Amino acid sequence: MSIEVLDGASSASLWAEAHGDSLIEAAFTGGASDWAWHRHTWGVVLELSFADEAAWERFRALPAVDAALDAVPDPISGLIVYRGRGGNAGHGVPRRPRPLIGSGAAALPLPSEPIEWMDDLVQLDRRTLSPVG
Repeated sequence: MSIEVLDGASSASLWAEAHGDSLIEAAFTGGASDWAWHRHTWGVVLELSFADEAAWERFRALPAVDAALDAVPDPISGLIVYRGRGGNAGHGVPRRPRPLIGSGAAALPLPSEPIEWMDDLVQLDRRTLSPVG
């Protein structure tokens, strides 16, 4: 489960400092197996891992959790609670990165010999950049 808190009248990082310890304590007493804070320019995200939905519901019903979520910096639109990471449907682990495809897969080798037409461009460039006089 993820809890996103957006910046509002005050910083979400300050909210995390004030309420983070009580949320983590409540999570572990409620059956959480893992947690992680992610700080962003727009706010903070708390990711919690529970064994099942019942453990999440017990955590969510705790008074300390209600108090912390009621105290977010922007009470109107500054709190988002959802399942899983990044808003997906409950995936417990992040996806592994895929290899690059196409033009980003490998760099082309540099030519070992000078290209003939480059000399022509350099001469042309010298002629066009010479002072008028």
